[in-house]
Amino acid sequence: MLTQRSRYALRAMLFLAEQPAGCAPVAMTRIAAGATVPRKFLELILADLREAGFLLSTRGKMGGYRLAKPSHLISMGEIIRVIEGPLALVPCVSRTAYRRCLDCKSEADCAIRVAMMRVRDETARILDGTSLADATASDLVAA
Repeated sequence: MLTQRSRYALRAMLFLAEQPAGCAPVAMTRIAAGATVPRKFLELILADLREAGFLLSTRGKMGGYRLAKPSHLISMGEIIRVIEGPLALVPCVSRTAYRRCLDCKSEADCAIRVAMMRVRDETARILDGTSLADATASDLVAA
């Protein structure tokens, strides 16, 4: 399941994606209110997203946050990976954090692994194929 931290990150990024292009940085208090995210969590989440290169921050009275690149170039999958780590449900199918399952007799014959690979691939296809721009489009239709 998606953690609350990931949901907060997605909400904050979607809020920023809805801001007009070229607008001034958005204050953290405004993001917290607009995205319905507690400020104490938001500060840490925004720092992680800034370090990952998704946000730019400006200090000072007129400071705040804005997207580091256009919303159509940031996928929901990328955001979730920054906050959660790999999308895989089991470590033996992770592309970025592979670990052999300790109780597995044979990866080649493991039906669970085969199913989880399909889940990972489809999850990645959908999340990586959904940009912030896609998600904020007013005419977005459920798949």
